[in-house]
Amino acid sequence: MKSVRQLVTTTLQPIWSALNPKSLQFRLTIGVTLVSLCGVGSIAIWTAWKTQRLLIDSHKQLTIEVISRLPQDVELYAEMMPLELAIQRSIDNRSLPGLMIVLDRPSGMMTPTTADDLFLQRAQALVQRGDQLTRLDSAIQRVGDRALVLCRGPLRVDGNSLGTLYVAQDITEEQAMFIAIIRSLSLVSLLVMIVMAVALAVYVRRSLLPLKQVGQLTRNVCPDTIGTLKLHLHAAPTEVNELAETCDDMLQRLATTWDQQRQFVNDVSHELRTPLTIVSGYLQSTLRRSATLTEPQREALEIAASEANRTIHLLEELLELARADSGNFHYHLETISVNELLAELCSMVQGAGDRTLKIEAPLDIWVEGDRQRLKQVLMNLIDNALNYSASHQPVIIRVEQHQGQVAIAVQDFGCGIPLQHQSRIFDRFYRVDEARARSTGGCGLGLSLVKTLVDGMGGRVSLASKPHEGSTFTVTLPLASSTL
Repeated sequence: MKSVRQLVTTTLQPIWSALNPKSLQFRLTIGVTLVSLCGVGSIAIWTAWKTQRLLIDSHKQLTIEVISRLPQDVELYAEMMPLELAIQRSIDNRSLPGLMIVLDRPSGMMTPTTADDLFLQRAQALVQRGDQLTRLDSAIQRVGDRALVLCRGPLRVDGNSLGTLYVAQDITEEQAMFIAIIRSLSLVSLLVMIVMAVALAVYVRRSLLPLKQVGQLTRNVCPDTIGTLKLHLHAAPTEVNELAETCDDMLQRLATTWDQQRQFVNDVSHELRTPLTIVSGYLQSTLRRSATLTEPQREALEIAASEANRTIHLLEELLELARADSGNFHYHLETISVNELLAELCSMVQGAGDRTLKIEAPLDIWVEGDRQRLKQVLMNLIDNALNYSASHQPVIIRVEQHQGQVAIAVQDFGCGIPLQHQSRIFDRFYRVDEARARSTGGCGLGLSLVKTLVDGMGGRVSLASKPHEGSTFTVTLPLASSTL
Protein backbone atom coordinates (compact mmCIF):
# COMPACT_ATOMS: atom_id res chain seq x y z
CA MET A 1 0.00 0.00 0.00
CA LYS A 2 2.82 2.33 0.89
CA SER A 3 4.63 1.62 -2.39
CA VAL A 4 1.44 2.36 -4.35
CA ARG A 5 1.05 5.66 -2.50
CA GLN A 6 4.66 6.56 -3.24
CA LEU A 7 4.18 5.67 -6.92
CA VAL A 8 1.08 7.87 -7.16
CA THR A 9 2.87 10.72 -5.37
CA THR A 10 5.89 10.41 -7.68
CA THR A 11 3.63 10.42 -10.75
CA LEU A 12 1.45 13.34 -9.71
CA GLN A 13 4.17 15.55 -8.26
CA PRO A 14 5.36 16.89 -11.67
CA ILE A 15 1.73 17.56 -12.62
CA TRP A 16 1.01 19.48 -9.41
CA SER A 17 4.26 21.44 -9.80
CA ALA A 18 3.31 22.25 -13.40
CA LEU A 19 -0.10 23.52 -12.24
CA ASN A 20 1.41 25.97 -9.78
CA PRO A 21 0.35 29.40 -11.17
CA LYS A 22 3.44 31.06 -9.68
CA SER A 23 5.93 28.67 -11.25
CA LEU A 24 7.93 29.59 -14.34
CA GLN A 25 7.02 26.23 -15.89
CA PHE A 26 3.28 27.00 -15.60
CA ARG A 27 3.65 30.51 -17.00
CA LEU A 28 5.77 29.44 -19.96
CA THR A 29 3.48 26.51 -20.76
CA ILE A 30 0.31 28.61 -20.56
CA GLY A 31 1.88 31.51 -22.47
CA VAL A 32 3.18 29.41 -25.36
CA THR A 33 -0.05 27.37 -25.43
CA LEU A 34 -2.20 30.50 -25.64
CA VAL A 35 -0.05 31.94 -28.42
CA SER A 36 -0.24 28.63 -30.29
CA LEU A 37 -3.99 28.48 -29.67
CA CYS A 38 -4.42 31.96 -31.13
CA GLY A 39 -2.32 31.01 -34.15
CA VAL A 40 -4.00 27.68 -34.82
CA GLY A 41 -7.44 29.12 -34.03
CA SER A 42 -6.89 32.04 -36.40
CA ILE A 43 -5.82 29.69 -39.18
CA ALA A 44 -8.82 27.43 -38.56
CA ILE A 45 -11.25 30.37 -38.55
CA TRP A 46 -9.72 31.83 -41.70
CA THR A 47 -9.84 28.42 -43.40
CA ALA A 48 -13.49 27.97 -42.47
CA TRP A 49 -14.39 31.46 -43.66
CA LYS A 50 -12.48 31.03 -46.91
CA THR A 51 -14.07 27.64 -47.58
CA GLN A 52 -17.51 29.12 -46.92
CA ARG A 53 -16.84 31.96 -49.36
CA LEU A 54 -15.64 29.52 -52.04
CA LEU A 55 -18.78 27.44 -51.52
CA ILE A 56 -21.02 30.50 -51.91
CA ASP A 57 -19.09 32.03 -54.79
CA SER A 58 -19.14 28.84 -56.87
CA HIS A 59 -22.94 28.66 -56.70
CA LYS A 60 -23.33 32.41 -56.91
CA GLN A 61 -21.81 32.37 -60.40
CA LEU A 62 -24.47 29.90 -61.54
CA THR A 63 -27.34 32.02 -60.18
CA ILE A 64 -25.90 35.21 -61.71
CA GLU A 65 -25.46 33.44 -65.04
CA VAL A 66 -29.11 32.35 -64.98
CA ILE A 67 -30.28 35.89 -64.20
CA SER A 68 -28.07 37.29 -66.97
CA ARG A 69 -29.08 34.80 -69.69
CA LEU A 70 -32.77 34.43 -68.92
CA PRO A 71 -33.72 37.78 -70.63
CA GLN A 72 -31.95 36.63 -73.79
CA ASP A 73 -33.86 33.36 -73.73
CA VAL A 74 -37.14 35.24 -73.31
CA GLU A 75 -36.35 37.51 -76.29
CA LEU A 76 -35.48 34.48 -78.41
CA TYR A 77 -38.65 32.58 -77.54
CA ALA A 78 -40.80 35.75 -77.84
CA GLU A 79 -40.11 35.81 -81.59
CA MET A 80 -41.79 32.43 -81.94
CA MET A 81 -44.56 32.53 -79.30
CA PRO A 82 -46.45 34.90 -77.00
CA LEU A 83 -44.43 36.67 -74.33
CA GLU A 84 -46.13 34.88 -71.43
CA LEU A 85 -45.40 31.52 -72.95
CA ALA A 86 -41.84 32.59 -73.82
CA ILE A 87 -41.14 33.47 -70.19
CA GLN A 88 -42.53 30.15 -68.97
CA ARG A 89 -40.50 28.23 -71.58
CA SER A 90 -37.32 30.07 -70.61
CA ILE A 91 -37.84 29.35 -66.88
CA ASP A 92 -38.54 25.67 -67.58
CA ASN A 93 -35.45 25.30 -69.76
CA ARG A 94 -33.14 26.93 -67.21
CA SER A 95 -34.51 24.95 -64.26
CA LEU A 96 -32.17 22.26 -62.94
CA PRO A 97 -32.35 19.87 -59.97
CA GLY A 98 -31.63 21.94 -56.88
CA LEU A 99 -32.03 25.25 -58.73
CA MET A 100 -35.10 27.40 -58.02
CA ILE A 101 -36.19 30.15 -60.47
CA VAL A 102 -39.02 32.46 -59.45
CA LEU A 103 -40.29 35.54 -61.30
CA ASP A 104 -42.10 38.01 -59.09
CA ARG A 105 -44.57 40.14 -61.09
CA PRO A 106 -47.36 42.48 -60.05
CA SER A 107 -49.80 39.94 -61.41
CA GLY A 108 -48.26 37.13 -59.36
CA MET A 109 -45.33 34.73 -59.19
CA MET A 110 -44.23 32.60 -62.09
CA THR A 111 -42.43 29.33 -61.32
CA PRO A 112 -41.46 26.23 -63.33
CA THR A 113 -44.40 24.17 -64.46
CA THR A 114 -43.08 21.23 -62.44
CA ALA A 115 -43.29 23.18 -59.16
CA ASP A 116 -45.25 21.58 -56.35
CA ASP A 117 -46.80 23.08 -53.21
CA LEU A 118 -43.53 22.81 -51.23
CA PHE A 119 -41.73 24.63 -54.01
CA LEU A 120 -44.32 27.40 -53.96
CA GLN A 121 -43.97 27.82 -50.18
CA ARG A 122 -40.23 28.11 -50.51
CA ALA A 123 -40.64 30.51 -53.42
CA GLN A 124 -42.82 32.83 -51.33
CA ALA A 125 -40.23 32.76 -48.52
CA LEU A 126 -37.46 33.52 -51.02
CA VAL A 127 -39.34 36.50 -52.42
CA GLN A 128 -39.86 37.91 -48.92
CA ARG A 129 -36.23 37.50 -47.97
CA GLY A 130 -34.93 38.48 -51.39
CA ASP A 131 -36.34 41.98 -51.02
CA GLN A 132 -33.51 42.66 -48.54
CA LEU A 133 -30.82 41.88 -51.14
CA THR A 134 -29.37 44.36 -53.58
CA ARG A 135 -29.12 43.57 -57.27
CA LEU A 136 -26.97 40.53 -58.04
CA ASP A 137 -26.06 40.17 -54.37
CA SER A 138 -26.10 36.72 -52.82
CA ALA A 139 -26.37 35.16 -49.39
CA ILE A 140 -27.20 31.83 -47.76
CA GLN A 141 -30.83 31.63 -46.71
CA ARG A 142 -32.43 28.95 -44.52
CA VAL A 143 -35.84 27.91 -45.79
CA GLY A 144 -37.23 25.13 -43.69
CA ASP A 145 -34.57 22.42 -43.58
CA ARG A 146 -32.84 23.61 -46.77
CA ALA A 147 -29.89 25.95 -47.22
CA LEU A 148 -30.10 28.07 -50.39
CA VAL A 149 -27.78 30.57 -52.10
CA LEU A 150 -30.18 33.30 -53.24
CA CYS A 151 -29.52 35.89 -55.94
CA ARG A 152 -31.91 38.64 -57.10
CA GLY A 153 -32.05 40.70 -60.31
CA PRO A 154 -34.54 42.38 -62.72
CA LEU A 155 -35.93 40.72 -65.82
CA ARG A 156 -35.87 43.25 -68.70
CA VAL A 157 -36.91 42.49 -72.28
CA ASP A 158 -36.73 45.20 -74.99
CA GLY A 159 -36.24 47.79 -72.26
CA ASN A 160 -39.41 46.79 -70.43
CA SER A 161 -39.31 45.43 -66.85
CA LEU A 162 -41.24 42.21 -66.61
CA GLY A 163 -40.59 41.66 -62.87
CA THR A 164 -37.87 40.54 -60.47
CA LEU A 165 -36.05 37.27 -60.86
CA TYR A 166 -35.11 35.22 -57.78
CA VAL A 167 -32.67 32.40 -58.41
CA ALA A 168 -31.66 30.06 -55.56
CA GLN A 169 -29.25 27.12 -55.58
CA ASP A 170 -29.82 24.35 -52.99
CA ILE A 171 -26.55 23.70 -51.12
CA THR A 172 -27.98 21.75 -48.19
CA GLU A 173 -25.76 18.70 -48.76
CA GLU A 174 -22.65 20.83 -49.35
CA GLN A 175 -23.44 22.89 -46.24
CA ALA A 176 -23.88 19.75 -44.13
CA MET A 177 -20.58 18.41 -45.43
CA PHE A 178 -18.94 21.77 -44.70
CA ILE A 179 -20.25 21.78 -41.11
CA ALA A 180 -19.04 18.19 -40.62
CA ILE A 181 -15.59 19.20 -41.90
CA ILE A 182 -15.56 22.23 -39.55
CA ARG A 183 -16.50 20.05 -36.59
CA SER A 184 -13.81 17.53 -37.47
CA LEU A 185 -11.31 20.35 -37.91
CA SER A 186 -12.29 21.81 -34.52
CA LEU A 187 -11.95 18.43 -32.82
CA VAL A 188 -8.58 17.79 -34.46
CA SER A 189 -7.44 21.31 -33.51
CA LEU A 190 -8.49 20.70 -29.90
CA LEU A 191 -6.64 17.40 -29.79
CA VAL A 192 -3.59 19.01 -31.39
CA MET A 193 -3.69 21.79 -28.78
CA ILE A 194 -3.89 19.26 -25.94
CA VAL A 195 -0.96 17.30 -27.36
CA MET A 196 0.95 20.54 -27.89
CA ALA A 197 0.24 21.66 -24.31
CA VAL A 198 1.48 18.34 -22.90
CA ALA A 199 4.52 18.39 -25.17
CA LEU A 200 5.25 21.99 -24.21
CA ALA A 201 4.90 21.17 -20.50
CA VAL A 202 7.36 18.28 -20.84
CA TYR A 203 9.75 20.36 -22.94
CA VAL A 204 9.61 23.34 -20.59
CA ARG A 205 10.06 21.06 -17.57
CA ARG A 206 13.14 19.46 -19.13
CA SER A 207 14.46 22.88 -20.12
CA LEU A 208 14.09 24.13 -16.54
CA LEU A 209 15.83 21.12 -14.97
CA PRO A 210 19.18 22.97 -14.87
CA LEU A 211 17.53 25.79 -12.92
CA LYS A 212 16.10 23.25 -10.47
CA GLN A 213 19.57 21.79 -10.06
CA VAL A 214 20.89 25.24 -9.22
CA GLY A 215 18.09 25.67 -6.65
CA GLN A 216 18.76 22.26 -5.09
CA LEU A 217 22.46 23.04 -4.84
CA THR A 218 21.89 26.38 -3.13
CA ARG A 219 19.53 24.73 -0.63
CA ASN A 220 22.30 22.30 0.32
CA VAL A 221 24.89 25.02 0.92
CA CYS A 222 26.28 24.92 4.46
CA PRO A 223 29.59 26.00 6.01
CA ASP A 224 30.96 22.43 5.95
CA THR A 225 30.37 21.83 2.22
CA ILE A 226 30.48 25.32 0.71
CA GLY A 227 34.03 24.85 -0.58
CA THR A 228 33.34 21.52 -2.31
CA LEU A 229 30.05 22.27 -4.06
CA LYS A 230 30.19 22.82 -7.80
CA LEU A 231 27.49 22.87 -10.44
CA HIS A 232 27.67 20.24 -13.17
CA LEU A 233 25.02 20.93 -15.82
CA HIS A 234 24.56 18.85 -18.96
CA ALA A 235 23.09 20.27 -22.18
CA ALA A 236 21.98 23.44 -20.39
CA PRO A 237 21.20 26.67 -22.27
CA THR A 238 23.92 29.32 -22.48
CA GLU A 239 22.14 31.63 -20.04
CA VAL A 240 21.81 28.86 -17.45
CA ASN A 241 25.47 27.92 -17.87
CA GLU A 242 26.42 31.54 -17.24
CA LEU A 243 24.24 31.51 -14.11
CA ALA A 244 25.92 28.28 -12.96
CA GLU A 245 29.37 29.75 -13.47
CA THR A 246 28.33 32.83 -11.49
CA CYS A 247 27.03 30.62 -8.68
CA ASP A 248 30.29 28.63 -8.66
CA ASP A 249 32.31 31.85 -8.39
CA MET A 250 30.04 33.09 -5.62
CA LEU A 251 30.39 29.81 -3.69
CA GLN A 252 34.17 29.97 -3.99
CA ARG A 253 34.21 33.54 -2.69
CA LEU A 254 31.92 32.58 0.18
CA ALA A 255 34.11 29.60 1.01
CA THR A 256 37.20 31.84 1.08
CA THR A 257 35.40 34.39 3.23
CA TRP A 258 34.18 31.68 5.60
CA ASP A 259 37.68 30.24 5.98
CA GLN A 260 39.07 33.70 6.67
CA GLN A 261 36.35 34.32 9.24
CA ARG A 262 37.01 31.02 11.04
CA GLN A 263 40.75 31.67 11.02
CA PHE A 264 40.16 35.15 12.41
CA VAL A 265 37.93 33.83 15.21
CA ASN A 266 40.47 31.15 16.01
CA ASP A 267 43.37 33.63 16.13
CA VAL A 268 41.45 36.17 18.20
CA SER A 269 40.26 33.51 20.64
CA HIS A 270 43.83 32.29 21.17
CA GLU A 271 45.18 35.81 21.58
CA LEU A 272 42.48 36.91 24.03
CA ARG A 273 42.12 33.83 26.20
CA THR A 274 45.54 34.08 27.88
CA PRO A 275 45.35 37.76 28.93
CA LEU A 276 41.73 37.37 30.02
CA THR A 277 42.66 34.34 32.13
CA ILE A 278 45.40 36.41 33.79
CA VAL A 279 42.96 39.28 34.38
CA SER A 280 40.40 36.89 35.87
CA GLY A 281 43.07 35.41 38.15
CA TYR A 282 44.09 38.80 39.45
CA LEU A 283 40.44 39.74 40.02
CA GLN A 284 39.76 36.55 41.96
CA SER A 285 42.94 37.09 44.02
CA THR A 286 41.89 40.63 44.82
CA LEU A 287 38.40 39.50 45.82
CA ARG A 288 39.88 36.96 48.24
CA ARG A 289 41.52 39.88 50.04
CA SER A 290 38.22 41.82 50.14
CA ALA A 291 38.66 42.66 53.84
CA THR A 292 40.55 45.79 52.82
CA LEU A 293 38.01 46.76 50.09
CA THR A 294 35.01 48.99 50.42
CA GLU A 295 31.57 47.70 49.44
CA PRO A 296 31.44 49.59 46.08
CA GLN A 297 34.95 48.35 45.23
CA ARG A 298 34.04 44.75 46.03
CA GLU A 299 30.83 44.96 43.98
CA ALA A 300 32.71 46.42 40.99
CA LEU A 301 35.35 43.69 41.19
CA GLU A 302 32.68 40.96 41.34
CA ILE A 303 31.01 42.35 38.21
CA ALA A 304 34.37 42.57 36.43
CA ALA A 305 35.26 39.01 37.43
CA SER A 306 31.86 37.73 36.27
CA GLU A 307 32.20 39.42 32.89
CA ALA A 308 35.76 38.15 32.51
CA ASN A 309 34.62 34.58 33.24
CA ARG A 310 31.74 34.94 30.80
CA THR A 311 34.13 36.16 28.09
CA ILE A 312 36.56 33.33 28.80
CA HIS A 313 33.69 30.83 28.50
CA LEU A 314 32.72 32.42 25.16
CA LEU A 315 36.30 32.18 23.90
CA GLU A 316 36.49 28.52 24.94
CA GLU A 317 33.34 27.77 22.96
CA LEU A 318 34.75 29.63 19.94
CA LEU A 319 38.00 27.65 20.18
CA GLU A 320 36.14 24.36 20.37
CA LEU A 321 34.06 25.27 17.31
CA ALA A 322 37.21 26.37 15.47
CA ARG A 323 38.92 23.07 16.27
CA ALA A 324 35.84 21.16 15.08
CA ASP A 325 35.80 23.15 11.83
CA SER A 326 39.49 22.48 11.19
CA GLY A 327 39.15 18.76 11.94
CA ASN A 328 41.39 18.89 15.01
CA PHE A 329 38.62 17.97 17.40
CA HIS A 330 39.11 14.43 18.71
CA TYR A 331 36.55 12.28 20.50
CA HIS A 332 37.28 9.53 22.98
CA LEU A 333 34.37 7.18 22.32
CA GLU A 334 33.53 4.76 25.11
CA THR A 335 30.58 3.04 26.75
CA ILE A 336 28.81 5.54 29.01
CA SER A 337 26.21 4.87 31.70
CA VAL A 338 23.48 7.39 31.10
CA ASN A 339 22.06 6.85 34.60
CA GLU A 340 25.35 7.69 36.33
CA LEU A 341 25.95 10.72 34.12
CA LEU A 342 22.46 12.11 34.78
CA ALA A 343 22.82 11.54 38.53
CA GLU A 344 26.08 13.49 38.47
CA LEU A 345 24.46 16.35 36.53
CA CYS A 346 21.47 16.38 38.89
CA SER A 347 23.70 16.73 41.95
CA MET A 348 25.64 19.57 40.26
CA VAL A 349 22.44 21.50 39.43
CA GLN A 350 20.83 21.01 42.83
CA GLY A 351 24.07 21.94 44.56
CA ALA A 352 24.23 25.24 42.65
CA GLY A 353 20.68 26.37 43.51
CA ASP A 354 17.15 25.44 44.47
CA ARG A 355 15.95 24.49 40.97
CA THR A 356 14.09 21.19 40.44
CA LEU A 357 15.50 18.65 38.00
CA LYS A 358 13.43 15.51 37.37
CA ILE A 359 14.90 12.43 35.72
CA GLU A 360 12.69 9.83 34.03
CA ALA A 361 14.93 7.01 32.86
CA PRO A 362 14.92 3.21 33.00
CA LEU A 363 17.84 1.49 34.67
CA ASP A 364 20.99 0.34 32.89
CA ILE A 365 20.99 2.58 29.80
CA TRP A 366 24.37 2.66 28.06
CA VAL A 367 25.41 4.65 25.00
CA GLU A 368 28.47 4.99 22.80
CA GLY A 369 30.03 8.47 23.06
CA ASP A 370 32.58 10.79 24.61
CA ARG A 371 31.74 11.19 28.30
CA GLN A 372 33.10 14.71 28.71
CA ARG A 373 31.52 15.94 25.48
CA LEU A 374 28.16 14.35 26.32
CA LYS A 375 28.33 15.90 29.78
CA GLN A 376 29.06 19.28 28.19
CA VAL A 377 26.13 18.85 25.79
CA LEU A 378 23.62 17.99 28.51
CA MET A 379 24.87 20.76 30.79
CA ASN A 380 24.37 23.28 27.98
CA LEU A 381 20.82 22.04 27.35
CA ILE A 382 19.98 21.96 31.08
CA ASP A 383 21.44 25.45 31.54
CA ASN A 384 19.30 26.76 28.64
CA ALA A 385 16.20 25.08 30.09
CA LEU A 386 16.82 26.66 33.50
CA ASN A 387 17.50 30.11 32.06
CA TYR A 388 14.40 30.18 29.85
CA SER A 389 11.85 28.91 32.40
CA ALA A 390 10.51 30.29 35.65
CA SER A 391 12.19 29.36 38.94
CA HIS A 392 9.16 27.34 40.13
CA GLN A 393 8.97 25.29 36.94
CA PRO A 394 10.82 21.94 36.84
CA VAL A 395 13.13 20.71 34.08
CA ILE A 396 12.53 17.11 33.04
CA ILE A 397 15.17 14.80 31.56
CA ARG A 398 13.53 11.83 29.87
CA VAL A 399 15.45 8.84 28.52
CA GLU A 400 13.97 6.36 26.02
CA GLN A 401 15.48 3.42 24.18
CA HIS A 402 14.21 2.13 20.82
CA GLN A 403 15.65 0.45 17.72
CA GLY A 404 19.28 0.57 18.80
CA GLN A 405 19.11 4.26 19.69
CA VAL A 406 18.93 6.14 23.00
CA ALA A 407 17.03 9.44 23.08
CA ILE A 408 17.83 11.86 25.92
CA ALA A 409 15.21 14.64 26.00
CA VAL A 410 15.60 17.83 28.06
CA GLN A 411 12.17 19.43 28.49
CA ASP A 412 11.29 22.79 30.00
CA PHE A 413 7.98 24.63 30.42
CA GLY A 414 9.21 28.11 29.59
CA CYS A 415 8.45 30.63 26.88
CA GLY A 416 9.08 28.25 23.96
CA ILE A 417 10.55 29.03 20.55
CA PRO A 418 8.43 30.39 17.65
CA LEU A 419 8.24 28.21 14.56
CA GLN A 420 10.01 30.72 12.28
CA HIS A 421 13.11 30.58 14.52
CA GLN A 422 13.35 26.82 15.00
CA SER A 423 15.14 26.11 11.70
CA ARG A 424 18.02 28.45 12.66
CA ILE A 425 18.23 27.80 16.38
CA PHE A 426 21.46 25.77 15.94
CA ASP A 427 23.19 28.46 13.84
CA ARG A 428 26.15 30.24 15.38
CA PHE A 429 25.44 33.55 17.12
CA TYR A 430 21.73 33.19 16.36
CA ARG A 431 19.38 34.23 19.14
CA VAL A 432 15.60 34.27 19.20
CA ASP A 433 15.43 37.36 21.42
CA GLU A 434 18.48 39.61 21.30
CA ALA A 435 17.11 41.67 24.18
CA ARG A 436 17.61 38.69 26.53
CA ALA A 437 21.28 38.10 25.62
CA ARG A 438 22.58 39.84 28.70
CA SER A 439 20.00 38.44 31.11
CA THR A 440 20.63 34.82 30.12
CA GLY A 441 24.36 35.27 29.65
CA GLY A 442 24.52 33.60 26.21
CA CYS A 443 25.81 34.71 22.82
CA GLY A 444 24.15 32.12 20.59
CA LEU A 445 27.05 29.63 20.56
CA GLY A 446 25.80 27.05 23.07
CA LEU A 447 23.32 25.24 20.83
CA SER A 448 25.70 25.43 17.86
CA LEU A 449 28.37 23.74 19.99
CA VAL A 450 25.81 21.16 21.14
CA LYS A 451 25.01 20.21 17.55
CA THR A 452 28.70 20.06 16.61
CA LEU A 453 29.53 17.78 19.55
CA VAL A 454 26.53 15.49 19.01
CA ASP A 455 27.24 15.17 15.28
CA GLY A 456 30.85 14.35 16.09
CA MET A 457 29.73 11.47 18.32
CA GLY A 458 27.60 10.02 15.53
CA GLY A 459 24.27 11.23 16.93
CA ARG A 460 21.73 13.92 16.17
CA VAL A 461 19.92 16.64 18.07
CA SER A 462 16.38 17.86 17.40
CA LEU A 463 13.93 20.41 18.74
CA ALA A 464 10.20 20.35 19.45
CA SER A 465 8.72 23.57 20.78
CA LYS A 466 5.55 25.63 20.97
CA PRO A 467 5.35 29.26 22.13
CA HIS A 468 4.28 29.62 25.79
CA GLU A 469 4.32 25.82 26.23
CA GLY A 470 8.03 25.10 26.49
CA SER A 471 10.74 23.36 24.47
CA THR A 472 12.18 19.86 24.26
CA PHE A 473 15.71 19.26 22.95
CA THR A 474 16.37 15.59 22.16
CA VAL A 475 19.86 14.11 21.81
CA THR A 476 19.90 10.73 20.07
CA LEU A 477 23.00 8.53 20.35
CA PRO A 478 23.76 4.93 19.38
CA LEU A 479 23.05 2.31 22.01
CA ALA A 480 26.20 0.71 23.40
CA SER A 481 27.09 -2.42 21.40
CA SER A 482 27.52 -4.47 24.58
CA THR A 483 23.84 -3.98 25.43
CA LEU A 484 22.42 -4.85 22.02
